[in-house]
Amino acid sequence: MDYQKILFDIYSELKGTDNKGKVASYIPELANINADKFGIHLLTIDGGSYGIGDFNERFSIQSIAKVFSLSLAYKIYDKKLWGRVGVEPSGNPFNSLVQLEYESGVPRNPFINSGALVICDILTDTLKNPKIDVLNFIRKLAGNESINFNYKVAESEKKSGYRNAALINLMKSYGNIKNDVDEVLDFYYHLCSVEMSCNELSQSFMFFANEGVHKNEKILNGSQTKRMNALMQTCGFYDEAGEFSFKVGLPGKSGVGGGIAAVHPGKYTVVSWSPKLNRKGNSYLGMKALEVLTTKTKLSIF
Repeated sequence: MDYQKILFDIYSELKGTDNKGKVASYIPELANINADKFGIHLLTIDGGSYGIGDFNERFSIQSIAKVFSLSLAYKIYDKKLWGRVGVEPSGNPFNSLVQLEYESGVPRNPFINSGALVICDILTDTLKNPKIDVLNFIRKLAGNESINFNYKVAESEKKSGYRNAALINLMKSYGNIKNDVDEVLDFYYHLCSVEMSCNELSQSFMFFANEGVHKNEKILNGSQTKRMNALMQTCGFYDEAGEFSFKVGLPGKSGVGGGIAAVHPGKYTVVSWSPKLNRKGNSYLGMKALEVLTTKTKLSIF
């Protein structure tokens, strides 16, 4: 499979199209990004590395980071984790208060904002320095110690994060948040602000394609890895997960920074980045790029 030619063809085909998305301006600092950035990187399980466009430029990974915090919590707590957060698709916006109240403060899944906040609360209970410990976990997976938070983005999210404050306080009222809400929110905002490139994300997602193994170290066991991939398949794209499965056919996770990381178990990881988002909060060009990829390669999980 000539992946480099395929990526070149995808890039050439989409770069000149009308990008109808809009940058996530509700986080003010994200509105400052060059909206025309576009990159793709694909890493095969045998080490083949292929990229096109801005694939080595770092961006705020936002909700993609929820995969890393969840993996770490799952590694520590295993099945006990699911007593505090569900595993069902939400079918509602990622910051819905209505659904959370209806379900008595138990988030529908760990990838919507409320679910990710519960995971941050659990890690706050467990880790000595949650922010740094999770950052070091990400650095190890990506093989790059220079990966860091974007403190301006974290502060911007904090100043504009009224809905997240409402979510965590509602869960606190139901007893599903154990720690100080400001401490957990600070952890969450820093987690979402982590900056990585498409290249680094494809490296860090490889253990999902490799039965939980990262460079001969077992990060998750086979059962946990299967379930993480299932969660990404059904819940990784807010209330557009069905559309992504239908058109792309890979487990993955998106973020409002414009990134999408996806996995073909046993074959490859692929990450796209284009900051303009569709109305559901997923990268407009990124969705199209991965749809074309699985069409051209005829490789998806279906």
